[in-house]
Amino acid sequence: MPQTAIPADIAKLGFEEALQELETIVRNLEGGKGKLEDSIKAYERGAFLKQHCEAKLRDAQMKVEKIVLGPDGAEKTQSLD
Repeated sequence: MPQTAIPADIAKLGFEEALQELETIVRNLEGGKGKLEDSIKAYERGAFLKQHCEAKLRDAQMKVEKIVLGPDGAEKTQSLD
């Protein structure tokens, strides 16, 4: 199944903003008090927010330095780039 592009308004969010909105959507859906169509739209937006947060985490992970042991046993850092 092809992945749909993340909407521009979500793509411009930072990780923390996207996660906060996703948490709000989850709480609202768990409450079950909205109309069905609104819940479906919220679920779809939540799926995009989740996808965006996962991409942000992957990007951050790629930037983290890797700790390696040198020949003398000393720890040093090595960029993943």
